[in-house]
Amino acid sequence: MSRTANQPKARPEAVPRAAPLDHGRWVPAFFVAPVALYLLVFQGYPLIQEFLLSVTSTSLLDPTKHAFVGFENYRELLLDSEFHQVLRVTAIYTVVCVLASIGLGLLAALLLDGAFPGRGLARALVTIPWAAPPVAAALIFVWMFNAQYGLFSHLAQFLGLSSGGTNWLDEPSYALPAILITTIWQIFPFSSVVILAALQGVPSELREAAVIDGADRLSVFRAVVWPTIRPSVALLTLLITVWSLRRFDVIWLMTQGGPLGETNTLVIDLYRRAFVYLDLGRAAAVGIVGLVIAILVTFAYFWLSLRAEKASGKR
Repeated sequence: MSRTANQPKARPEAVPRAAPLDHGRWVPAFFVAPVALYLLVFQGYPLIQEFLLSVTSTSLLDPTKHAFVGFENYRELLLDSEFHQVLRVTAIYTVVCVLASIGLGLLAALLLDGAFPGRGLARALVTIPWAAPPVAAALIFVWMFNAQYGLFSHLAQFLGLSSGGTNWLDEPSYALPAILITTIWQIFPFSSVVILAALQGVPSELREAAVIDGADRLSVFRAVVWPTIRPSVALLTLLITVWSLRRFDVIWLMTQGGPLGETNTLVIDLYRRAFVYLDLGRAAAVGIVGLVIAILVTFAYFWLSLRAEKASGKR
């Protein structure tokens, strides 16, 4: 037998196969596409039209005639002292709404998270203000702030804060607090429900371990509870901020931006310029300014969230 006969035969080289198509990576795009198309058609296109309208001089009496003025509407807004007051009122209204509604919501959630008789009923009662229609709530509070028979007028007189007969909604110093009381009363239940749901996700074992180690309630909240509910509170802050920037119904029904512009927020100012002063171009510019503010707030939220995630990852 020859030497070559004992040698094993050489295996044919493997032919590389084509990589299979990854159809799974297109599944998310398939589901996102309808939403993206909807936003593009019903949100993107109107926003483009609004911006184009903001660089024109257009009257509501004849909205088909446009006179291009460039950024003149924006320049006049920046130089307008009344618009500066609008920005100030909007900032105060938004900040107070966010801080008060989240603070009261957190307090209510912590109380409702404990075990006590009638807890289910208490949780249901807290949601009533949020479930009430904004129009009905505004009209009820208009009655409560009335000078003659309103509850707040009698309460202020009883506490010695006023001599009575004061209509809060007609007083420049009381109008914005009245709007804030109404708004916070209606939106803080939503905060309490969201935070209460986040509290349910806090592991009881961690709480018990912290208590066994001798931590008090405040230390347990700071070390165990707050890190768990912080993402929910952050998202809640963003939502309430955007909602406060665009809230119209309660303010318009109660004061229509008065008295003396003390409750004139961006949305109210936009409506007045468009449908009272009939200036569509300037109103569109106000809307774009409000949109830019909302976008900046959203970017700030995501930037802070990424920073918090990186900080927690380094730990």
